[in-house]
Amino acid sequence: MGFVDPLVAVVISFCILGIMLYKRINLGITLNATAILLALLALSWQDIPRIVYETSVSLVTISIVVATFGIMWLSQLYKETGFINKLSESLSRIIKNPKIVLSVLPAVIGFLPVAGGALMSAPLVESEGEKLKLKNEKKAYVNMWFRHTIFPVYPLSYVLILTAALTGTTVPDMILRQIPVVIVMIVVGFVIGFWKTPNPKDEENPETNGSLNSNLKTFFITFLPILITIIVAVSLDLIGFELSKIGFDVLIATFVGIIVLIVVSKINFQTFVKPLKSWGIYGVTFAAYGAFLLGSVMKALGISEFFKTLVASGAVDSVVLLAVVPGVLGVLTASALGGVSISVPILGIIALSSKTTSLIYMSSYLGYVIAPTHLCLAFTVDYFKCSLGKVYKYMIPSFLITFGTALLIYFIT
Repeated sequence: MGFVDPLVAVVISFCILGIMLYKRINLGITLNATAILLALLALSWQDIPRIVYETSVSLVTISIVVATFGIMWLSQLYKETGFINKLSESLSRIIKNPKIVLSVLPAVIGFLPVAGGALMSAPLVESEGEKLKLKNEKKAYVNMWFRHTIFPVYPLSYVLILTAALTGTTVPDMILRQIPVVIVMIVVGFVIGFWKTPNPKDEENPETNGSLNSNLKTFFITFLPILITIIVAVSLDLIGFELSKIGFDVLIATFVGIIVLIVVSKINFQTFVKPLKSWGIYGVTFAAYGAFLLGSVMKALGISEFFKTLVASGAVDSVVLLAVVPGVLGVLTASALGGVSISVPILGIIALSSKTTSLIYMSSYLGYVIAPTHLCLAFTVDYFKCSLGKVYKYMIPSFLITFGTALLIYFIT
C-alpha cells in the first residue's frame, strides 16, 4: 500500500482537485492529475503502471475516448463550416412563433457540446426575446435553461456515453428513462419563461413566406450529418452484437457523421484540420480518459467499501447517496462529467442498473446546470447584463421541479 490511509488520500486529492477547478484548470488535466496523485499517495507504486496500462488498453476506454474525440471534432466542424448558424437561422424562419423559436434554438445550438456554448445562442435569443418584450433576466433564463434540455436524451452527448460506459448500462436505456424528465424540463421552462407573456401580433412577411421551401432545404441539409449520426448509432444498437456496451456504436456513428458533413458542406482540407490545432478538442478527450483512470484508482483503493458500511448500517439511505453525492459534485466541479466520473467509483457499492445510473446522471447534470461557476451561466448573465440572483429566481424552481421528477421516475419504475 501507499504512504497514506486511503480515505485521507481521497480527502487530500479532492482538496487539490477543488483548488484546480477553482483556478479553472482544464478538466482533463484536473481529473488525470487527481487520479495520479491519489494513486501515488495510497497505492503501491509498483501497482500504478499496471492500473494505467489496464485502463489504457481497455476496449471500453479506447472506444469512448476516441468517440469523444470524434464528437468534439464533429462539433467544431459544424462551427467552422457555419452549418450551426445556417441550421438555427433556417429554423427561426420556418417557425413563426417566437416562444417556440426561443425554446428550440438554444437546444439546437446545444447539439454543439462546447464550453460556454450558450453564448452562441444568446444573440438569437436576444433578437426573438425583444419581440416578446422579455426582461433581460428572463432572456438569460430562457437561453440557459433551454440550451440544456437536449443533453439528457441526446445520443451523442459524451457525458451520457461516458456515464453508460462507466456503469455498464446502455445509452438507449438511459434515454428512455430520461425522456419524461426532459419533457418536464421543457414544460417548466416554457411556463416559467413565458408566464403571462402575450404573443406579438402576426406580421406577414412575403419574402419569408416565399422562401419556406428554401429554408426547409437548408435546415435538412445542415441537420443531416447529426441526423445520420443518430440513426447509425440507434441502428447499431438495434442490430445487437452488444456494441453499445463497449461504446462502438457511437464511435462508428460519429465518424460516419463526420464523413456526411464533409460531403454536404464541401469542406476544404484547411477547414477540416483546423479543429485539430485547438487545445479544446484534446482537453475534453483527455477528460474522458481521466474519468476512467480516476475510476480505476478509486476501485483499486476500495473507497466504495466505506459507503457500503454506511448503507449496510442504515446510517445513510442509498437513494440519498445517489441523489446528493452526484448533485453536490456537479455543483462543485461545474461539470456533469466531473460529477459523474467522481461519483460512480464512490457509489460502486450500490447495484448500478439503468435506474440508478439515470439518477446519478440527472443529479450530476442538474447540479452542473445551476452551478454558479458553470461557463454557460456565467457567459449568459454577462451577455444579458443582469445579476445571477435574478436569473436564479427562475433557475432554482426549475431545478427543484425537474429534480423532483427524476426522483419520482426512480421510485415508480
